[in-house]
Amino acid sequence: MGGIFKAYDIRGIYGQDLTDEVAYNIGRAYATFTGCKKVVVARDIRPHSEPLFAALAKGLTEQGADVIDLGHGSTPMSYFANGKLGADGSVMITASHNTAEWNGFKLCRAQAVPISGATGIPEIEAIVNKGAFAPRASVPGKISAYDILPEYTRHVAQFAHLKRPVHVAIDFANGMGIWEAKTLKGLITWDGLFETPDGTFPNHEANPLHTATLRDLQAKVRAGHYAFGVAFDGDADRAGFLDERGEIIPMDLITALVAQDVLATRKGVVFYDLRSSWVVKEVIEAAGGTPMMSRVGHAFIKQQMREHDALFAGELSGHYYFKDNYTAESSAMAILSLANIVSKSDKPLSALIAPLRKYFASGEINTRVSRDPKAILDELKAKYADGKLLELDGVSVEYKDWWFNVRCSNTEPLVRLNLEATTQPVMESKRDEVLAIIRK
Repeated sequence: MGGIFKAYDIRGIYGQDLTDEVAYNIGRAYATFTGCKKVVVARDIRPHSEPLFAALAKGLTEQGADVIDLGHGSTPMSYFANGKLGADGSVMITASHNTAEWNGFKLCRAQAVPISGATGIPEIEAIVNKGAFAPRASVPGKISAYDILPEYTRHVAQFAHLKRPVHVAIDFANGMGIWEAKTLKGLITWDGLFETPDGTFPNHEANPLHTATLRDLQAKVRAGHYAFGVAFDGDADRAGFLDERGEIIPMDLITALVAQDVLATRKGVVFYDLRSSWVVKEVIEAAGGTPMMSRVGHAFIKQQMREHDALFAGELSGHYYFKDNYTAESSAMAILSLANIVSKSDKPLSALIAPLRKYFASGEINTRVSRDPKAILDELKAKYADGKLLELDGVSVEYKDWWFNVRCSNTEPLVRLNLEATTQPVMESKRDEVLAIIRK
């Protein structure tokens, strides 16, 4: 079957390691593992999402589960539907930002609680591999279509607090952002790029983390008059942002701005990715929130949010999580938060961001290593034992004028460094110092 069972989802190349038969078996295994009676299923626009849905739904219904077919929709819409409709779980058929030949499944329990490598994906894999399915139901489940968009639209609209009209540019990348943005009609206006649904992604990879994919949007923003630019990823659970000049805004600074908007109406805990700038914590505190650091990865962040009843969390990859969307992503709500902030200010977005650019960051630096990554982490802990140590995810060490985090990749021999300092010279010297230990 190949390694299609990943840390956060199931993903493979359609027709090779991910076939309709495998999808059918995953449907049976998911129902066996969860004991579900009612499952929400949505899908992206890839051509093979249709046969995968048919096969998955056959497996689910044979085990006695009813399938609520949302049709095409974004991943945030599937999370919302899971909670709103009181389902026992949900499956989103998508390979997110991967290229067109890929597809996969994002699995959740009730209330959009993710099933990850730590909470069930290996068990589902074992059921598939061993054929250890529960007996087929004597009465199969039914498939019924449901349009969740009107309810999701009303839900998102509750969080609009705009003081003036906001006009933006959006790069849909031919993907599920086309559906996600339907919730914003009547709240903001936009001019779109690549607004025709096409699961072959003919214009560029649907991944705002790769800055090369933002060039068309940058050109559009610079040629027009827009409050900001937005770029969706393939399944619209992530978004990247540009200011009104077409400059890329680091995603941790978007976390800070969205936190300001969320905390304007109520106070509570806000999580920020441990790779984020010091300024994110400072902004959350200044807005009356309680900042808490999260480890990397959506399943971990959602678990931490639930444990602390957090209002919001932002991740450096462009995931923005809202308690009000069943502790799951909503790109529409993140866009709306930014529009709220911009509409209340007489300054452009670049001027609102400028004071947040007060520290100097290395960016994420990946190093392929030949020795044991754990030995590298141990060496860093010993070398920087006089700093403030945190082992939430890899090794983080904080000093008065700089900090760093070093993490190991789960899937390959890579060590990832993020480092920030109060000045450019300190950042560069400490970056080189830590890299020398990693790379020796």
